[in-house]
Amino acid sequence: MSKVLIVYGSTTGNTEWVAGEVEKQTKAAGNEVDVKSAGRAVPDGLCQGYDLVLFGCSTWGQDEIELQEDFIPLFEAFDKIGASGVKTGVFGCGDEDYTYFCGAVDAITDKLEALGAKVVGGKLKINGDPGDSAEAIKTWTAKVLAA
Repeated sequence: MSKVLIVYGSTTGNTEWVAGEVEKQTKAAGNEVDVKSAGRAVPDGLCQGYDLVLFGCSTWGQDEIELQEDFIPLFEAFDKIGASGVKTGVFGCGDEDYTYFCGAVDAITDKLEALGAKVVGGKLKINGDPGDSAEAIKTWTAKVLAA
């Protein structure tokens, strides 16, 4: 059994829904799971005590990558989360019609890797209604848990 933390930022509820699906599947696989909204997550030592930390964030903005607003303060304090050596995964929701489709996923992944985290399972980028991506969410969750 692993101890897993899921941290998400969601404005419309799509990324929160995905976080809930990931939580269900992670628990069903026999793991202990904590879930926190990014707006309530304290950066200092956030990753400590967890075997796997999953970050979910939606992307806004056409001209540049804009992270979901609750996630921004956490992202700006990522150097305090204690990510070095920790297994992590990143998922997000967006609209493929935008130039930076799910750019938050890329930005968070890059930052985690720069901090020495072990990003596993690849990036999960969901276009439009996440309910249409249930199988992709299940596959990604299984992949990050197996890593």
